[in-house]
Amino acid sequence: MLRLRLLVLGVAASAALVGTSAAATGAPLAPVPLPLTEEAWPQEAAAPGDQLTVSVAGSGAAAADGTYRLTCRPVGGTHQRARAACDRLAELARESRDPFAPVRRDAVCTMQYGGPATARVTGTWQGRAVDAAFDKKNGCEISRWRTLEPVLPGAGE
Repeated sequence: MLRLRLLVLGVAASAALVGTSAAATGAPLAPVPLPLTEEAWPQEAAAPGDQLTVSVAGSGAAAADGTYRLTCRPVGGTHQRARAACDRLAELARESRDPFAPVRRDAVCTMQYGGPATARVTGTWQGRAVDAAFDKKNGCEISRWRTLEPVLPGAGE
């Protein structure tokens, strides 16, 4: 998305320069090419995709427990809901949110227990290393888990 913005800005600047010089000489304006959409960029020019290993235990759903690979850009791996998980990660990235950040030490969390589920996510996301542990031992951790659904299993999965 950043490349698209830079490309649009570059085209706009070039068009302004062409327009200024054309107006001064009376020459007709040359057509300006349209910018490529993000999907049109060659695969090798794209940043390396996200690659995560998700391990879940104690979720209460045998099908959700286990270790899964998740890749985004392109979507793949053994994660049961890879497309939805990658869409959620992309949404969090657009919002500039870090779903792998731990709960702040000074956070005030409700004393509620969400169950014995635990998860660990390792790999790379947005070009940086990830090694994050998740559980449901209090309200802050439950909220953190839910922020990452469907990368992590939701209730009833």
